Amino acid sequence: MADTMFTHKLDESQVRRLREVIEGKGFEFSPLEYGHFTARKGKCVLHAYLSGKLVVAGKEAKDFIEFTLEPEVLGEARLGYEKIRNPEMYAPHFGIDESGKGDLFGPLVVAGVYVDEDTADRLIEIGVRDSKTITTDKKIAELAEEIEKTVRGGMEVVTMGPSRYNELYRKFGNLNRLLAWAHGKVIANLHAKIPQCPRALSDQFGDPRLVEGELRRQGVEIQLQQRTKAESDIAVAAASILARAEFVRQLARLSAEVGFDLAKGCGSGVKKMAEDMFKQKGREGLAYVAKTHFRTFSEAVGDPVAPKVEWKKRS
Repeated sequence: MADTMFTHKLDESQVRRLREVIEGKGFEFSPLEYGHFTARKGKCVLHAYLSGKLVVAGKEAKDFIEFTLEPEVLGEARLGYEKIRNPEMYAPHFGIDESGKGDLFGPLVVAGVYVDEDTADRLIEIGVRDSKTITTDKKIAELAEEIEKTVRGGMEVVTMGPSRYNELYRKFGNLNRLLAWAHGKVIANLHAKIPQCPRALSDQFGDPRLVEGELRRQGVEIQLQQRTKAESDIAVAAASILARAEFVRQLARLSAEVGFDLAKGCGSGVKKMAEDMFKQKGREGLAYVAKTHFRTFSEAVGDPVAPKVEWKKRS
């Protein structure tokens, strides 16, 4: 398997030197959120972050490090050729993530992406990363479009609008069980498309046995891995972008339908909007666009809510 991704921490003078060197070598520059720049040439892409972290990716990354970065910027051979990411990230697997579970308004969306070595390289080259680090809906939509072109059908998106979500929540009685059902459904649908894929990876949101149980019920035999911060995996990161893009699209559609610019999240501004909607459209009107088990929903419609438990530190 070819080495395709490396990282190193640069100081400010090294970042300046790097820019000078690659400008002279014909790299093309573009802006980078939370970064100094992204630069590309051939099959090599550089991401220089404000933290000093430099990521070098692509099939020509190894040559760039050996013949440019080490001799002309670092002045010594320090990176070597060991991937900083687990090689499993480049092995065939599904990545699963969701969007909307913390938002009062709009759907819950779960997405999955199939990745192998070539796909992982291409996703890295187009700038795929955890959707939480992308601050604009426009950028999310652009990356989602590129991901769809890149994975060429190796993807699955399951969307539960508020009405369907509320129905499923009443059925399962627990968000983690609902999420497990949705993750299992996405994995099963992907497995039907690509049955040779041996492994699936998702962010851990509860008892891992919940998703395992859903897969057994659906007759899917696949190695399932669940871990915290799974978005560091390129397949999970791509899934997180697809899920967020669909959430944003559906939220915009609902906003146009009900005549309210529905806000994301579940803060005080969202609560005020829910109260206004309740006054104008009643409980059913609000439930049409909102997740009804949220405390914010109960407060907006005047239902009694369980008191928050405050833990006091022992003296």
